[in-house]
Amino acid sequence: MSNANVVASAASAASSVHALEHTLFFVLIQLVIIMVVARIAGQIARNFGQPRAVGEMIAGLILGPSLLGQVFPDVADFLFKSAPSLPINILSQIGLILLMFQIGMDFEFSHLTDKRNRKAVSWISILSIGLPFALGIGLGVLSAPYLASDVPVLPYSLFVGTALSITAVPILGRIMAEYGLTRTHVGAIAISAAAVNDVVGWILLAVISSLALGQFSLQHTLMQLGSLALYCLICLFAVRPILRRLMKRFAFEQARISGDLMAIMLALIFLSAMATFKIGIFAIFGGFMMGVLMHDNHAFVEAWKKSVGDFVMVFFLPVFFTYTGLRTNIAGLDTMTLWSWCLVFLVTATLGKLGGAFVGARLGGLSASESSTIGALMNTRALMELIVLNIGFDLGFIPRDVFTMLVIMAIATTIMTGPALRNRLPRMGHLIPVGIDA
Repeated sequence: MSNANVVASAASAASSVHALEHTLFFVLIQLVIIMVVARIAGQIARNFGQPRAVGEMIAGLILGPSLLGQVFPDVADFLFKSAPSLPINILSQIGLILLMFQIGMDFEFSHLTDKRNRKAVSWISILSIGLPFALGIGLGVLSAPYLASDVPVLPYSLFVGTALSITAVPILGRIMAEYGLTRTHVGAIAISAAAVNDVVGWILLAVISSLALGQFSLQHTLMQLGSLALYCLICLFAVRPILRRLMKRFAFEQARISGDLMAIMLALIFLSAMATFKIGIFAIFGGFMMGVLMHDNHAFVEAWKKSVGDFVMVFFLPVFFTYTGLRTNIAGLDTMTLWSWCLVFLVTATLGKLGGAFVGARLGGLSASESSTIGALMNTRALMELIVLNIGFDLGFIPRDVFTMLVIMAIATTIMTGPALRNRLPRMGHLIPVGIDA
């Protein structure tokens, strides 16, 4: 090799290293800012009686074009546009896969075996999904000519229906812990109905996504659904027994996971995510499914939460919220017409979920105060809503203005839950505990 070639090769290597260090520098700046702002906003939310997740969602809006980009556009561009967004996007997706694994583990299906709960859970699940989903489809068809004229009406309406019908189990669980509802009759019914709600929601999302990605080809869609069914059967009847045998080989001393087991589980989670990606229903579903397989191994669940759970919630969750906030521009709703549509989305979502859950609870034999409490709990959307919205937005079936409206709806419906519970729980004779950090 000539001296000129050696010099050129060295210069190219130096340039590559410099570009990597430049990107790393700004990614680290972004992560520091995200974590600090999210923790501060989360604590402020707690001071106002809201779960941390509400503050973390608002932190995402603060750092995005809705506030920082409006007030200090040069600062926002310097912080979030000086380097490619791909590293943060990948971190947010890895975090979502791990978060969905934890959400899958949090599903407590044992509540569904209680005969006293099954009737109420069944009615609440049917109506709290069916009514808002139907209203969402109707609203999608009605709003499409005005808000989504460049998007096919069917997938747009289906995504709106799914967005309006979802409930956020992880946030709901945190709120129930804060208000001392986890071991109550109402709490058991609400979390069971929410679990069914989210399982159906994920199935809907998988089906709708496969329909959209398959460009409505019946053959392609049936192949995807068949692949999904095969994947679920393999997970339940092949992978699950292997996992149970694997768990017997490890001890959970002081509720901690060994390095070997953590490496094995992370590999399995990511392999499952790769499998669902190849099926065409998104990698995060693979993480969720692996969590479902592990939900009844309570020793592992507790150890995972202590070893990994806090890191996922403190590091990865704010990254996802900020990633969503960077795509949300509230200032883009710059006309009364757009804000009127935003209000329509919010009212429709709230009435659909509250009304469906309330009527379902009454048909299930619960009192009016218990039914209204369950309605308030089921109206919590937060994280799950944002996941649905990001998928629909990435696929191009939710326009930016509608994305912003539905983000506002997700935050607003979650904010409603705390005040509604403080109003309703005393009527049930339930004392609200003090000082529990959800």
